Amino acid sequence: MTDHEASVDVTGLLKAWSSGEARAREALIVVVYGQLRSIARRQLRGERMNHTLQPTAVVHEAYARLMAHDRIEWQDRRHFFAVVSQAMRRVLVDHARARLAGKRDGGTLTGWDDVETEVGIVRAPELLAIDDALTRLGAIDPPKAQLVQLRFFGGLSLEETADLLGCSRATVVRDWRMARAWLFRELGR
Repeated sequence: MTDHEASVDVTGLLKAWSSGEARAREALIVVVYGQLRSIARRQLRGERMNHTLQPTAVVHEAYARLMAHDRIEWQDRRHFFAVVSQAMRRVLVDHARARLAGKRDGGTLTGWDDVETEVGIVRAPELLAIDDALTRLGAIDPPKAQLVQLRFFGGLSLEETADLLGCSRATVVRDWRMARAWLFRELGR
């Protein structure tokens, strides 16, 4: 959490937004925008220079998707970042699907094909396989799926993830190892 974010009651702004206060929504985005952009930048680091998806575009698209919902009953800061991570996941997966569809249509594409993540560089087809595997993990172990989503698609550090999940860094490290092992096994099939 940044000093600025700590000085503002993020949960209070979320509750006000949930109750329909448009100014709270605008104040919240000012408070968390830098962190959201940092998350997106970490998610997209290592791409080629001519990629078509910029961190700002990921944040704006994820934010636009959140705004498309009539009303979200925000619980707290943790809930907000979990939902934003899910929205960023959808942006990246939808972009990968569109890229692959363009290639199947015979077009030549330049730009974004891969994303550097906590587990290394991931190409669009692999990103879709990871998304499918993560959906399966969510069906059998939702907390580990949320952890993976925060780390992999949300780009959060171990410390940020522990803070958002309300647990120790050691717990996040242990669960991250277990979830990664499960995902690698699933992806190897």
